[in-house]
Amino acid sequence: MNDIKQKKENVKMHLKDLRQNLKKMHLEVTEELILPEPDDVRKLMNKMEKLLKLIESK
Repeated sequence: MNDIKQKKENVKMHLKDLRQNLKKMHLEVTEELILPEPDDVRKLMNKMEKLLKLIESK
């Protein structure tokens, strides 16, 4: 049971981090008219991939 709680906390942490990164990127695009660097987009995609793997793991 403890493993499930830890997994939930990890997922929450990853989601929170992704949300903050995406909010920042969105503000830069919409308010400052700055496109994100390709490397920044790749980093976010990698984080999302890790989250997906974490969610799918048993």
